[in-house]
Amino acid sequence: MRLQPKPEKEYPLWIRAIFRAQKKIYGAALEPTRLWGLSPKILFGLQLLYRAIDRKSSPINPALRSLITVRVSQINQCSFCIDINSALLQKRGVTIDKLMVLAEFEMNPAFNEKERAALAYAEAMTRSDRQVEDTLFQRLRALFSEDQILELTALIAYQNLSSKFNAALGIPSQGFCPIPASNVSSKK
Repeated sequence: MRLQPKPEKEYPLWIRAIFRAQKKIYGAALEPTRLWGLSPKILFGLQLLYRAIDRKSSPINPALRSLITVRVSQINQCSFCIDINSALLQKRGVTIDKLMVLAEFEMNPAFNEKERAALAYAEAMTRSDRQVEDTLFQRLRALFSEDQILELTALIAYQNLSSKFNAALGIPSQGFCPIPASNVSSKK
């Protein structure tokens, strides 16, 4: 990693509580949280945003949310995000076979039309050499409500923030997914 977190005891109590919760869920505190925690105000805002986006009442199916987060992570080459989001994707019932062909979603029959449209939108938002074209947006409108499109947009924007932060700081995977992140890589 390009920056180093502080010793755990030097973080505020509320951040240490987050670390304890992460240890119960994942077996370890998440390295990105340890770095975001170097700026408690930013971590607080980020936590609020994440909880608002990844909630049970989201109008976007959990498996689709995970497909999107993995794809954005692949494009941004974030090993940590590919790792943790791939593990969550599997917990949400998506097979390893589907995960392995995620970069080929447009032509692969494993993906339905809603998944293809949402993933194409994620790619258009993520890649700096592309824009969201009107035809793509019309494709989304045919398959998703306005509330769902807003949620998709927020999720994709959040995952770009997270994966770009982690990739820039060289945060490695923590071994959550049985498939190494390098095997679940992006095709450009």
